[in-house]
Amino acid sequence: MEKPGKRRNKQSILWLRARMLQAIRRFFFEKGYLEVHTPCLIPAPAPEPHIDAIKVGTAYLHTSPELCMKRLLSAGHARLFQICPCFRHAERGSQHLPEFTLLEWYRAGIDYRSLMDECEEMILAVSKELGLGEEIEYQSRKVFLQRPWHRLPVAEAFDAYAGMSIEKALESGTFDHMMVDKIEPRLGAPRPTFLYDYPASVGALARLKKENPEVAERFELYMGGLEIANAFSELNDPHEQKARFEAERERRRVLGKPLYPMPEKFLTDLERMPQSAGIALGIDRLVMLFADTPCIDDVVSFTPENL
Repeated sequence: MEKPGKRRNKQSILWLRARMLQAIRRFFFEKGYLEVHTPCLIPAPAPEPHIDAIKVGTAYLHTSPELCMKRLLSAGHARLFQICPCFRHAERGSQHLPEFTLLEWYRAGIDYRSLMDECEEMILAVSKELGLGEEIEYQSRKVFLQRPWHRLPVAEAFDAYAGMSIEKALESGTFDHMMVDKIEPRLGAPRPTFLYDYPASVGALARLKKENPEVAERFELYMGGLEIANAFSELNDPHEQKARFEAERERRRVLGKPLYPMPEKFLTDLERMPQSAGIALGIDRLVMLFADTPCIDDVVSFTPENL
């Protein structure tokens, strides 16, 4: 096994990736999770304003397996995980590919805080199985994996790093800009950071906090300045979810983007979905972190340009 921090070639990175996937599966099997495979081609993706699905005939390649996995939760499967390819139109950069690999897992009976605990446990277990232990280095930044990890509310992150309040950022339309330019590069070192409690307006499919409905129970995980995962306490009210989807479809219309059909079967099944939490974790980015490489091209067998 190569020593941590040593420059790796493509062959060694692909071996690292294979071992990482084995370790992830072992973790979830030991926790009693069912591995599932849902269709990549679906009739209706979630209508997110800034994520564009790729159309194939009358259907779409999924941007995430989220809708189908939640339908399985509704059918009574309390612990689910999946590792699968996902597809997004016109996403390309040093950290983005139009086809990438996600790990998603869902668990009934927990909320987003318990999911933070399980995420810590999983990544630390995988790092140890890879022989990297509790300390890794990513782009000359030490990342210490000993638990517990740092937990930072989004509002506090804006006060500390953005030079403006979260309310001002939302009012001025600069929320996303401040997140990318001012906040995200400061997160995840020397400890991984859970950035949590997002404004309800960017809550997507997350449940709102009972004590403060202006805040969504959502978190993102950052390690060494790299965004690794996005997670929610899941919204299971079909009426509220449909209203959010309609608002998102209107935002897409205003932006001049294609409109998707409403995912009616998902909304119907949502009535039976238990209280739960779910997370989408970027497999390619986790390999980047463990391989200490800044470019996603280094951790996949082929890039679009090689095909």
